[in-house]
Amino acid sequence: MAFVAPQIVRGFSSSAVRNVVIKNVTIIGGGQMGAGIAQVAASTGHSVTLVDTSDDILKKSIKMIEGSLKRVVKKKFSDKPEAGEEFIKKVVQKVSTSTDAESAVQGSDLVVEAIVENLKIKQDLFSRLDKLAPPHTIFASNTSSLSICDIASSTNRQDRFGGLHFFNPVAMMKLVEVIGTPATSQDTLDSLLDFSKVLGKTPVSCKDTSGFIVNRLLVPCMMEAIRLYERGDASKEDIDIGMKLGAGYPMGPFELADYVGLDIVKAVIEAFKTKDPNNPLFDSSDLLNKLVAEGKLGIKTGEGFYKYK
Repeated sequence: MAFVAPQIVRGFSSSAVRNVVIKNVTIIGGGQMGAGIAQVAASTGHSVTLVDTSDDILKKSIKMIEGSLKRVVKKKFSDKPEAGEEFIKKVVQKVSTSTDAESAVQGSDLVVEAIVENLKIKQDLFSRLDKLAPPHTIFASNTSSLSICDIASSTNRQDRFGGLHFFNPVAMMKLVEVIGTPATSQDTLDSLLDFSKVLGKTPVSCKDTSGFIVNRLLVPCMMEAIRLYERGDASKEDIDIGMKLGAGYPMGPFELADYVGLDIVKAVIEAFKTKDPNNPLFDSSDLLNKLVAEGKLGIKTGEGFYKYK
Protein backbone atom coordinates (compact mmCIF):
# COMPACT_ATOMS: atom_id res chain seq x y z
CA MET A 1 0.00 0.00 0.00
CA ALA A 2 1.43 3.35 -1.03
CA PHE A 3 1.29 6.45 1.11
CA VAL A 4 1.76 9.99 -0.18
CA ALA A 5 4.35 11.95 1.80
CA PRO A 6 4.38 15.75 1.78
CA GLN A 7 6.82 16.72 -0.92
CA ILE A 8 8.28 19.54 1.14
CA VAL A 9 10.22 17.11 3.31
CA ARG A 10 12.42 16.13 0.38
CA GLY A 11 13.81 19.63 0.32
CA PHE A 12 14.96 19.80 3.92
CA SER A 13 18.71 20.05 4.39
CA SER A 14 20.21 17.08 6.22
CA SER A 15 22.37 19.55 8.13
CA ALA A 16 19.27 20.34 10.17
CA VAL A 17 19.21 16.75 11.39
CA ARG A 18 21.40 16.47 14.46
CA ASN A 19 22.13 13.50 16.72
CA VAL A 20 18.85 11.66 16.41
CA VAL A 21 17.65 10.19 19.70
CA ILE A 22 16.40 6.80 18.59
CA LYS A 23 13.12 5.77 20.18
CA ASN A 24 11.09 4.21 17.36
CA VAL A 25 12.79 1.46 15.38
CA THR A 26 11.55 -0.33 12.28
CA ILE A 27 13.24 -3.61 11.40
CA ILE A 28 12.75 -5.02 7.91
CA GLY A 29 13.10 -8.79 7.91
CA GLY A 30 11.66 -11.15 10.50
CA GLY A 31 14.23 -13.92 10.24
CA GLN A 32 16.70 -14.92 12.91
CA MET A 33 18.70 -11.70 12.72
CA GLY A 34 15.73 -9.36 12.40
CA ALA A 35 13.88 -11.00 15.27
CA GLY A 36 17.03 -10.86 17.40
CA ILE A 37 17.52 -7.15 16.74
CA ALA A 38 13.84 -6.54 17.52
CA GLN A 39 14.23 -8.39 20.82
CA VAL A 40 17.22 -6.41 22.08
CA ALA A 41 15.70 -3.10 20.96
CA ALA A 42 12.38 -3.85 22.69
CA SER A 43 14.20 -5.12 25.79
CA THR A 44 15.86 -1.72 26.16
CA GLY A 45 12.63 0.26 25.92
CA HIS A 46 12.43 1.05 22.22
CA SER A 47 9.15 0.86 20.33
CA VAL A 48 9.75 -1.67 17.57
CA THR A 49 7.91 -2.46 14.37
CA LEU A 50 9.00 -5.74 12.79
CA VAL A 51 8.20 -6.02 9.09
CA ASP A 52 8.08 -9.01 6.78
CA THR A 53 6.10 -10.21 3.78
CA SER A 54 3.46 -12.34 5.55
CA ASP A 55 1.68 -12.65 8.87
CA ASP A 56 2.77 -16.30 9.09
CA ILE A 57 6.44 -15.30 8.99
CA LEU A 58 5.84 -12.62 11.60
CA LYS A 59 4.06 -15.05 13.93
CA LYS A 60 7.14 -17.27 13.76
CA SER A 61 9.30 -14.20 14.46
CA ILE A 62 7.36 -13.42 17.63
CA LYS A 63 7.66 -17.05 18.72
CA MET A 64 11.43 -16.84 18.19
CA ILE A 65 11.54 -13.71 20.33
CA GLU A 66 9.46 -15.33 23.07
CA GLY A 67 11.63 -18.45 23.04
CA SER A 68 14.80 -16.40 23.30
CA LEU A 69 13.34 -14.26 26.11
CA LYS A 70 12.47 -17.40 28.06
CA ARG A 71 16.12 -18.43 27.94
CA VAL A 72 17.15 -14.96 29.12
CA VAL A 73 14.61 -15.08 31.95
CA LYS A 74 15.90 -18.45 33.18
CA LYS A 75 19.23 -16.80 33.94
CA LYS A 76 18.20 -13.30 35.02
CA PHE A 77 15.05 -14.15 36.96
CA SER A 78 15.83 -17.67 38.20
CA ASP A 79 14.57 -16.85 41.69
CA LYS A 80 11.75 -14.53 40.56
CA PRO A 81 9.64 -16.39 37.98
CA GLU A 82 6.75 -13.95 38.18
CA ALA A 83 9.05 -11.01 37.47
CA GLY A 84 10.45 -12.98 34.54
CA GLU A 85 7.00 -13.52 33.07
CA GLU A 86 6.24 -9.82 33.46
CA PHE A 87 9.51 -8.96 31.71
CA ILE A 88 8.64 -11.18 28.74
CA LYS A 89 5.18 -9.65 28.53
CA LYS A 90 6.52 -6.08 28.55
CA VAL A 91 9.14 -6.78 25.90
CA VAL A 92 6.73 -8.53 23.54
CA GLN A 93 4.25 -5.67 23.95
CA LYS A 94 6.92 -3.29 22.64
CA VAL A 95 7.05 -5.21 19.34
CA SER A 96 4.33 -4.61 16.76
CA THR A 97 4.32 -6.37 13.39
CA SER A 98 3.44 -5.23 9.89
CA THR A 99 3.51 -6.44 6.29
CA ASP A 100 3.51 -2.85 5.04
CA ALA A 101 7.06 -1.49 5.16
CA GLU A 102 6.13 1.80 3.51
CA SER A 103 3.63 2.59 6.26
CA ALA A 104 5.86 1.31 9.07
CA VAL A 105 8.77 3.66 8.38
CA GLN A 106 6.72 6.85 8.52
CA GLY A 107 7.10 7.10 12.29
CA SER A 108 10.62 5.70 12.58
CA ASP A 109 13.80 7.23 13.92
CA LEU A 110 15.82 4.28 12.66
CA VAL A 111 15.18 1.68 9.95
CA VAL A 112 17.34 -1.45 10.11
CA GLU A 113 17.28 -3.81 7.14
CA ALA A 114 17.98 -7.50 7.78
CA ILE A 115 16.85 -9.23 4.60
CA VAL A 116 18.46 -11.46 1.97
CA GLU A 117 22.07 -10.68 0.96
CA ASN A 118 21.18 -9.39 -2.49
CA LEU A 119 22.29 -5.91 -3.49
CA LYS A 120 19.48 -5.11 -5.91
CA ILE A 121 16.77 -6.26 -3.49
CA LYS A 122 18.26 -4.10 -0.74
CA GLN A 123 18.59 -1.11 -3.08
CA ASP A 124 15.00 -1.44 -4.28
CA LEU A 125 13.76 -1.64 -0.68
CA PHE A 126 15.62 1.45 0.50
CA SER A 127 14.70 3.39 -2.63
CA ARG A 128 11.01 2.86 -1.84
CA LEU A 129 11.35 3.62 1.86
CA ASP A 130 13.43 6.75 1.23
CA LYS A 131 10.43 8.45 -0.35
CA LEU A 132 8.27 8.00 2.74
CA ALA A 133 10.50 8.03 5.81
CA PRO A 134 10.81 11.35 7.71
CA PRO A 135 13.86 13.54 6.95
CA HIS A 136 15.53 12.72 10.28
CA THR A 137 15.19 8.93 9.91
CA ILE A 138 18.47 7.04 9.79
CA PHE A 139 18.74 4.03 7.48
CA ALA A 140 21.03 1.13 8.36
CA SER A 141 21.80 -2.24 6.81
CA ASN A 142 22.73 -5.35 8.76
CA THR A 143 24.58 -6.73 5.73
CA SER A 144 27.61 -8.84 6.51
CA SER A 145 29.23 -8.67 3.09
CA LEU A 146 27.80 -6.02 0.77
CA SER A 147 29.03 -2.46 0.38
CA ILE A 148 27.11 0.09 2.43
CA CYS A 149 27.99 2.70 -0.21
CA ASP A 150 26.39 0.56 -2.92
CA ILE A 151 23.23 0.00 -0.89
CA ALA A 152 22.96 3.67 0.14
CA SER A 153 23.36 4.86 -3.45
CA SER A 154 19.68 4.07 -4.08
CA THR A 155 18.61 6.81 -1.62
CA ASN A 156 18.77 10.56 -1.22
CA ARG A 157 19.94 10.30 2.40
CA GLN A 158 23.46 8.97 2.08
CA ASP A 159 24.54 11.20 4.98
CA ARG A 160 21.96 9.41 7.14
CA PHE A 161 22.90 5.89 6.04
CA GLY A 162 25.27 3.49 7.77
CA GLY A 163 25.90 -0.13 8.60
CA LEU A 164 24.78 -1.81 11.81
CA HIS A 165 26.17 -5.33 11.69
CA PHE A 166 24.93 -7.48 14.57
CA PHE A 167 26.12 -11.01 15.30
CA ASN A 168 24.12 -14.18 15.79
CA PRO A 169 22.56 -14.86 18.25
CA VAL A 170 21.89 -11.16 18.69
CA ALA A 171 20.66 -11.48 22.29
CA MET A 172 23.93 -13.10 23.35
CA MET A 173 26.62 -11.54 21.16
CA LYS A 174 27.91 -8.25 22.55
CA LEU A 175 29.52 -6.86 19.41
CA VAL A 176 28.03 -4.48 16.84
CA GLU A 177 30.05 -3.20 13.89
CA VAL A 178 29.07 0.39 13.05
CA ILE A 179 29.99 1.18 9.45
CA GLY A 180 30.39 4.62 7.98
CA THR A 181 30.79 5.57 4.34
CA PRO A 182 32.54 8.71 3.09
CA ALA A 183 29.07 10.30 2.90
CA THR A 184 27.87 9.27 6.36
CA SER A 185 27.67 12.26 8.67
CA GLN A 186 29.35 12.26 12.07
CA ASP A 187 25.95 12.92 13.65
CA THR A 188 24.61 9.74 12.06
CA LEU A 189 27.60 7.72 13.24
CA ASP A 190 27.22 9.13 16.75
CA SER A 191 23.54 8.21 16.80
CA LEU A 192 24.29 4.65 15.67
CA LEU A 193 27.08 4.27 18.23
CA ASP A 194 24.84 5.62 21.00
CA PHE A 195 22.00 3.32 19.95
CA SER A 196 24.32 0.30 20.06
CA LYS A 197 25.45 1.21 23.57
CA VAL A 198 21.87 1.66 24.76
CA LEU A 199 21.20 -1.89 23.54
CA GLY A 200 23.95 -3.06 25.89
CA LYS A 201 26.32 -3.82 23.03
CA THR A 202 29.94 -2.89 22.46
CA PRO A 203 30.21 -1.02 19.15
CA VAL A 204 33.33 -0.91 17.01
CA SER A 205 33.71 1.48 14.08
CA CYS A 206 34.93 0.52 10.64
CA LYS A 207 35.08 2.03 7.18
CA ASP A 208 33.04 0.50 4.38
CA THR A 209 35.51 -2.22 3.44
CA SER A 210 34.68 -5.78 2.37
CA GLY A 211 33.59 -7.82 5.39
CA PHE A 212 34.23 -4.91 7.75
CA ILE A 213 36.40 -6.20 10.65
CA VAL A 214 35.18 -9.59 11.82
CA ASN A 215 34.10 -11.24 8.57
CA ARG A 216 37.10 -9.83 6.69
CA LEU A 217 39.30 -11.86 9.03
CA LEU A 218 36.99 -14.76 9.85
CA VAL A 219 35.59 -15.83 6.47
CA PRO A 220 38.98 -16.16 4.73
CA CYS A 221 40.06 -18.23 7.75
CA MET A 222 37.07 -20.54 7.23
CA MET A 223 37.81 -20.77 3.51
CA GLU A 224 41.46 -21.67 4.18
CA ALA A 225 40.27 -24.39 6.58
CA ILE A 226 38.04 -25.79 3.83
CA ARG A 227 40.92 -25.74 1.34
CA LEU A 228 43.16 -27.46 3.90
CA TYR A 229 40.53 -30.21 4.18
CA GLU A 230 40.00 -30.39 0.40
CA ARG A 231 43.72 -31.02 -0.12
CA GLY A 232 43.60 -33.87 2.35
CA ASP A 233 46.09 -32.21 4.70
CA ALA A 234 43.90 -32.80 7.76
CA SER A 235 40.41 -34.00 8.64
CA LYS A 236 37.72 -31.44 9.36
CA GLU A 237 37.42 -32.83 12.88
CA ASP A 238 41.13 -32.32 13.57
CA ILE A 239 41.09 -28.85 12.05
CA ASP A 240 38.21 -27.89 14.36
CA ILE A 241 39.94 -29.37 17.40
CA GLY A 242 43.20 -27.69 16.46
CA MET A 243 41.64 -24.23 16.27
CA LYS A 244 39.65 -24.68 19.47
CA LEU A 245 42.52 -25.98 21.58
CA GLY A 246 45.38 -24.21 19.83
CA ALA A 247 43.85 -20.82 19.06
CA GLY A 248 41.19 -20.66 21.74
CA TYR A 249 38.27 -20.56 19.30
CA PRO A 250 34.93 -21.48 20.93
CA MET A 251 33.96 -23.24 17.68
CA GLY A 252 36.11 -24.72 14.96
CA PRO A 253 35.86 -23.26 11.43
CA PHE A 254 33.69 -26.12 10.11
CA GLU A 255 31.39 -25.98 13.13
CA LEU A 256 31.12 -22.23 12.71
CA ALA A 257 30.43 -22.47 8.97
CA ASP A 258 27.60 -24.93 9.65
CA TYR A 259 26.24 -22.62 12.35
CA VAL A 260 26.35 -19.52 10.14
CA GLY A 261 24.98 -21.37 7.10
CA LEU A 262 27.06 -22.53 4.16
CA ASP A 263 24.95 -20.46 1.78
CA ILE A 264 25.86 -17.36 3.78
CA VAL A 265 29.56 -18.25 3.79
CA LYS A 266 29.42 -18.77 0.02
CA ALA A 267 27.59 -15.46 -0.55
CA VAL A 268 30.09 -13.55 1.61
CA ILE A 269 33.20 -14.92 -0.07
CA GLU A 270 31.68 -14.31 -3.51
CA ALA A 271 30.92 -10.70 -2.54
CA PHE A 272 34.54 -10.30 -1.42
CA LYS A 273 35.77 -11.79 -4.71
CA THR A 274 33.63 -9.39 -6.73
CA LYS A 275 35.25 -6.43 -4.97
CA ASP A 276 38.80 -7.84 -5.07
CA PRO A 277 38.99 -10.49 -7.83
CA ASN A 278 42.76 -10.94 -7.69
CA ASN A 279 42.99 -11.69 -3.97
CA PRO A 280 43.60 -15.46 -3.50
CA LEU A 281 42.16 -15.23 0.04
CA PHE A 282 38.76 -14.82 -1.60
CA ASP A 283 38.96 -17.87 -3.91
CA SER A 284 35.94 -20.13 -3.78
CA SER A 285 35.80 -23.84 -2.94
CA ASP A 286 34.43 -26.70 -5.03
CA LEU A 287 33.39 -28.57 -1.90
CA LEU A 288 31.52 -25.57 -0.46
CA ASN A 289 29.78 -24.97 -3.79
CA LYS A 290 28.78 -28.64 -4.01
CA LEU A 291 27.26 -28.70 -0.51
CA VAL A 292 25.28 -25.52 -1.16
CA ALA A 293 24.03 -26.86 -4.51
CA GLU A 294 22.84 -30.02 -2.71
CA GLY A 295 20.97 -27.93 -0.14
CA LYS A 296 23.29 -29.02 2.67
CA LEU A 297 23.57 -25.65 4.35
CA GLY A 298 24.51 -26.62 7.89
CA ILE A 299 22.52 -26.78 11.10
CA LYS A 300 19.42 -25.16 9.60
CA THR A 301 19.00 -27.99 7.07
CA GLY A 302 20.29 -30.82 9.25
CA GLU A 303 23.49 -31.35 7.30
CA GLY A 304 26.48 -29.34 6.14
CA PHE A 305 30.05 -30.35 6.80
CA TYR A 306 28.59 -32.36 9.69
CA LYS A 307 25.26 -34.12 10.12
CA TYR A 308 22.78 -32.96 12.76
CA LYS A 309 19.86 -34.88 14.19
